[in-house]
Amino acid sequence: MDPRTFKYGESDAQSADLYLPRAAKPPVVCLLHGGFWRMPYGREELADIAKDLAARGYAVWNIEYRRLGAPGGGWPGTLSDVALAVDYLASLVDDGFDLDLSRVMVAGHSAGGHLALCTSGRGLNGHFRTSRVQPIAVAGLAAVSDLAGTHEISAGNGAVSQLLEGSPETVPERYAAASPIELLPLGVRQLILHGLRDEALPIDLARRYASAAHASGDSIDYVELSDAGHMDFLDPASEAHVVLCKWLARVSECGKMTL
Repeated sequence: MDPRTFKYGESDAQSADLYLPRAAKPPVVCLLHGGFWRMPYGREELADIAKDLAARGYAVWNIEYRRLGAPGGGWPGTLSDVALAVDYLASLVDDGFDLDLSRVMVAGHSAGGHLALCTSGRGLNGHFRTSRVQPIAVAGLAAVSDLAGTHEISAGNGAVSQLLEGSPETVPERYAAASPIELLPLGVRQLILHGLRDEALPIDLARRYASAAHASGDSIDYVELSDAGHMDFLDPASEAHVVLCKWLARVSECGKMTL
C-alpha cells in the first residue's frame, strides 16, 4: 500500500504521508514518531505501523515535523508543526478526500507521544492544540509525558533542555506550556501504554502521569506491558500494537455511535 505525500507547510520537513484504506469515509489515525525530537529520526519508523492500520480500515496520516538539528526545529516550531499537520486534514477533506473528521485519533511514540498529548488536549492551558480538527482520543506509546521529570533523569542525553532551550528553573513557562502533565486535564480520552522493560523512559514517569490524569478527571486507560521495551511499539506484530489496535477500535466505534 503506497501512501501519498502532502506538504502542510513550506519546509520539506513539514510533510506527511496519507495511507487510504478501501473503506468509505474511514476514521483517521495520526501517527507521530519518536527520536527525542532529533534528526535523523523520521516518520519512516512508523511506516509498518501505518500500513497495518490502513489494512485494518483506518486512514493513516503519518506526520513528519521539523526536528532538532533542522531549520525551524525545536521551540516552538516542533510543537506548532504537529497542530498544523493535524489541522491540514480539513484541507484534504476540502479537496475531496473522503475522511471522517469526527473520528480522528492521534497516536505518538516516545517524543511523538509527547507531541500527540500536547496537540490533542482541549484544556484551557493548551498552547499547541489544533483549531480545525478536534481529535476524539490520543494514545501515548512509551510517551514523554512529563518534561520536567524526563529532564531530571537526563533521558535522551539532555533532549528536553535542548528542545525547550533551558531547564525547568531557567524557562519554567515553557515547561508549563509544553509538558502534558502540566496541561491536565486534557479533556480528551487517552491511552497511556508503557513497557516495564523500557530502557529509555522509566515506567515511574508513566505511572505518575496516569495518576495525575485520573486525579484531574480525564478519561484514561493505563496499560503496563510486562515484557515490552521502548522500541516494541514500532513492530506491528508486537503485543503493544495489539493493545493499541483494540483500543483504537473501541474508540472509533464509540465515536461512530455518538454521531
